[in-house]
Amino acid sequence: MTLTRIMPTLRRSIPDPISPDRWPQATRATVGDVEVGGISLVRLADLCGTPAVHIAPASMPGSNDTVASPAMPVGVVVVRVVEASEDLGGQARTLTLDADLGALDPVWSEARLIGRASVARAIRTALGGGSGHPTPATTADLPADTASGDLIALPYAAVTDDAGVARPLSGWRGNRSTSSPVDGVAVR
Repeated sequence: MTLTRIMPTLRRSIPDPISPDRWPQATRATVGDVEVGGISLVRLADLCGTPAVHIAPASMPGSNDTVASPAMPVGVVVVRVVEASEDLGGQARTLTLDADLGALDPVWSEARLIGRASVARAIRTALGGGSGHPTPATTADLPADTASGDLIALPYAAVTDDAGVARPLSGWRGNRSTSSPVDGVAVR
């Protein structure tokens, strides 16, 4: 249990901690963003739209995020919430994402709301893809006020092909363009 989990209002002054073994080397959480190798994931989504993928070297196990692995890349995907709903039957809250993440096998326990600092308590949330994005529903702990338009960042394991390019485990499906909130223009 972390301080930001016990007292969510602290998220305005300190970031939610991340597990360095799950994220790329040189990943740093900030109050409203996650930076990977100095690249803001919020800015990446602004420039590229969502879903956006960033791939970087993993940390060597046991190095406490100080040594990059020469052979193990880790990817981070940024997705946008397209619909947020409550289950009136007392079940988990449901968020619909703009991408199919089933092929990526992300680390759901490391899901991070980015783009703003929420002071709402984290609750169990069911995540799934929208129409055309049949991501199997899974759950993560996200702030209770996560709403349509919010960005979520997730790390995932990547593999390297013969050309030396890191790719998602089973390919990438359904990356249709979504509008960037910065300029209202569809980007890819």
